[in-house]
Amino acid sequence: MTPFLDWLIVFIYWLSITSFSLRILIKRRAVPSAMAWLLIVYIFPLVGIIIYLLLGELKIGKRRYKRNKAVCAFFDNWIEQFKSYNQIFATENSEVARSLFQLCEHQQGMSGLIGNKIQLFNNTYEAMKSLIHDISNAQHNIEIVFYIWQSGGIVDQVTEALIAAAQRGVLCRLMLDSAGSGNFFCSPYPTLMRKAGIHVVEALHVSILRIFLRRMDLRQHRKMILIDNYISYTGSMNMVDPLYFKQKAGVGQWIDMITRIEGPVTIAMGIIYSRDWEMETGERIQIPAENILPLKYYSSSNAIQVIASGPGFPEGIIHQALLTAIYAAREQLVITTPYLVPSDDLLYAICTAAQRGVKVHIIIPRYNDSMLVSWASRSFFAELLESGVLIYQFEGGLLHAKSVLIDDQLSLVGTVNLDMRSLWLNFEVTLVIDAKSFSNDLAKVHKDYIASSQIIDIIVWSKRPYWQRIIERIVYLLSPLL
Repeated sequence: MTPFLDWLIVFIYWLSITSFSLRILIKRRAVPSAMAWLLIVYIFPLVGIIIYLLLGELKIGKRRYKRNKAVCAFFDNWIEQFKSYNQIFATENSEVARSLFQLCEHQQGMSGLIGNKIQLFNNTYEAMKSLIHDISNAQHNIEIVFYIWQSGGIVDQVTEALIAAAQRGVLCRLMLDSAGSGNFFCSPYPTLMRKAGIHVVEALHVSILRIFLRRMDLRQHRKMILIDNYISYTGSMNMVDPLYFKQKAGVGQWIDMITRIEGPVTIAMGIIYSRDWEMETGERIQIPAENILPLKYYSSSNAIQVIASGPGFPEGIIHQALLTAIYAAREQLVITTPYLVPSDDLLYAICTAAQRGVKVHIIIPRYNDSMLVSWASRSFFAELLESGVLIYQFEGGLLHAKSVLIDDQLSLVGTVNLDMRSLWLNFEVTLVIDAKSFSNDLAKVHKDYIASSQIIDIIVWSKRPYWQRIIERIVYLLSPLL
């Protein structure tokens, strides 16, 4: 090889490294995330650049981008029309919830909604039976979105109820994530449903031909069911039967929670669903103005706000909401999450809460289905424990519930994991509930979780083997990317 070629290779190498370093730095992102990407690119130059092109930037594809841009003005006008129904909007909130609801109103253009009846399920089978009953009684329309839909067990009863609804004339739309529901789309069920009249859509289709055109790990992670613009469900539960789901993972049955709501909040969730549907299909869901308000709504003053994240929605809004809620805590903070990989800001907020006297409890599963996330989570334990945070490891299965309870008054329940993927990337949804009665129900569930958990002792944890600490620190470097 001639000296000229040697110098040319060196020049191309450093030009590539420099250009991608500048590309990473120009993108305004969190410092730990930028440093992690720079580390990957410098340690594994060629492989690192390819990984960055695949996973480093939020790309949804030109078609979805254009659709999202086109739909924004329509839904802004629709929200303004919805806001004319003054009687369903909250005019005041509890002290602990006030700042968070103000944030949501500023970011989303709509204050909290009252007039809702809300019920919390922490048993998958009870939730499924309620859902089957509601689908069987649906009269007009059913809209569903899930990350995972896996046939088998009680899920087949939901499928049968949905097919029966479509056959009697109910308009049914089903949107499922391509990666999460890959097994479903390889089964006969999509064809069976479509023949019955159900509109089945594979969201964010995974294709090796498009890996450089759209970010493949951007996923539709919402879980929502909307019935007749009046009844809605959302929470951590995927459409799976725990007896059949991931039995070979060795983590036990998945433990979830989901809420059922009657009232105007369903309309707000419908706006989110309609945007997702149009971005994916190009089809606009029209809700007649005269049907915006259900005929019946409850006199409850409990306020509920719906927060949606993902491309096209306010950037970082759920992260902002979590920070605001944690800093508002004065007495107690309880967090449940299957994946504990917080941002530096969230970690600081949680530790600060404990240090200023708030009783902070974090409940996570003892065994996790992701080895990397499990090790990354452990890297945060020492700092949390030293700040006075109580960490419980749930032993009754894989605790998949995602919830936050503040001062037994303010609750956050939804699809969001406490990791960077949920906070900054995926399509997610969270309910913010300012209601003492609901918080009491959530507190009872948390108490049951703690009763089935082992608390981590700070002294015992400090004596863990040195090799574990090394693995924790190595995986910690990748935590901004998990």
